[in-house]
Amino acid sequence: MLIAIILAYFALLLGIAFYTSRHSNNESFFIGNRKSNWMLVSFGMIGTSLSGMTFISVPGTVGIKGFEYFQVAIGYWLGYFAVAYILLPLYYKMQLTSIYTYLEQRLGITAYKTGSLFFILSRTLGATLRLYLVIKVLEIFVLKDLGISFELTSIIILALILLYTLRGGVKTIVWTDTLQTTFMLLALVICVGYMLSEMQLHLNTVWESMAAKDYTHIFATDAGKPNFFLKQIIGGAFITIAMTGLDQEMMQKNISVSNLKDAQKNMLLFGFVQMVVVFIFLLLGGLLALYAGAKGITATGDALFPTIAINSGLPFFITVIFLIGLVSALFPSADGALTALTSSFCIDILGLKRRADWDEEKRAKVRYTVHFSFSIVFLLCIFFFREVDNGSLIDILLKVAGFTYGPLLGLFTFGIITKRHIGEKFPFWLCLLALLLTFSIDFVNNAEWYLKTITLSEENAKAMLDLSASIFHGYKIGIELLIINAGLTFGLLFLCSSKNKEIKTVL
Repeated sequence: MLIAIILAYFALLLGIAFYTSRHSNNESFFIGNRKSNWMLVSFGMIGTSLSGMTFISVPGTVGIKGFEYFQVAIGYWLGYFAVAYILLPLYYKMQLTSIYTYLEQRLGITAYKTGSLFFILSRTLGATLRLYLVIKVLEIFVLKDLGISFELTSIIILALILLYTLRGGVKTIVWTDTLQTTFMLLALVICVGYMLSEMQLHLNTVWESMAAKDYTHIFATDAGKPNFFLKQIIGGAFITIAMTGLDQEMMQKNISVSNLKDAQKNMLLFGFVQMVVVFIFLLLGGLLALYAGAKGITATGDALFPTIAINSGLPFFITVIFLIGLVSALFPSADGALTALTSSFCIDILGLKRRADWDEEKRAKVRYTVHFSFSIVFLLCIFFFREVDNGSLIDILLKVAGFTYGPLLGLFTFGIITKRHIGEKFPFWLCLLALLLTFSIDFVNNAEWYLKTITLSEENAKAMLDLSASIFHGYKIGIELLIINAGLTFGLLFLCSSKNKEIKTVL
């Protein structure tokens, strides 16, 4: 029965893809012919930004950390203003299809390809890590009992994503993401409502019940800890700027809107709604933690929501709602990533727009080949994450973002706020150096975290921990890793650059 529901959901997506991809061409795939409705784009981006990891992991954190994640959500909201009023005007003024074309015009072809390569790396790892988590949950709680293997599940899911994004691209995704975001939010609201009813709580009393268990604290005040509120808010703002404003997948949907004013409305509405949705996810997490405590359920973290929804004796319709919400959270973060990576590779790396000798049929053939190739890469990455999974996937995701989006943020910041010129060959090597320096700093600072992943002798492990304590004196780098990486990138670019009065800054 559960498999039939999931297959019916896939059939609906394929039907939408068939309808929206009629008369599609390369411009439809890359930017939706710049005819996307801004409200649909804004709504669909909620599903893209939250993903299956948010659907599972954010509720699971409340029983351990309370509402502290909302600090990051506040930062996200602030970051959307910078994206709307600094980056979007730049992209529309230059009529960009790939946002990294800005780097070519400002800093040269090497900077352009460097920015694109870092996006490709980051989005590939981030999207496949999110996909892996959801497939892992489906395997553990649903498919294993049916004899369906992890490998077969991964292949089928990626094949379906490939099918419904292959022709329509952004033109299709704007509509499928809207549908999937609707299902995800409906699942969230229904689950909150059911948990309130099951525990005989009301909205005006549930906060008191959660506060009694210390689940409702939001702001952390210890400046030395990774969860310090200023770190979380400022880091959240920079994550938004980097992972939304400098991300081809997210901006590809925004620049498919016909004009700048509507795109800015889309961004600000999206930011506000996302903050509300995150709060509801946290509310659900508090309810799940209360329910688990009352029923003696020992599951925590990522396992809490699936365990209660599937294996705790709740009505079957709640299990169905959970699975629909989970699958709906899975696809917007995967289909958009696959499309954006195809676009970036075709335009930025292969130079498809500059190939005057390629006709529409040749360009479409190349695009299909790249799209299929990235599907294979996605599959291999999912299998890789299964081998290295140490139980802390959300930590890995944040570190991947800090390492790979930092150089992008540094490159764009240097180009936008300075008038300096950088040599053609420098950007790639300076970004790589900044990445290695950032990794070295984090490796020493967060020695305990890395020791969970790597194996060292007892003597070497102790030496590593002692070195960390002697340098940082208990201070722990958290979400600000992205800012450190961007700052190092900017500093290295500045040191290796020279003044050029002919360059005009945006600000």
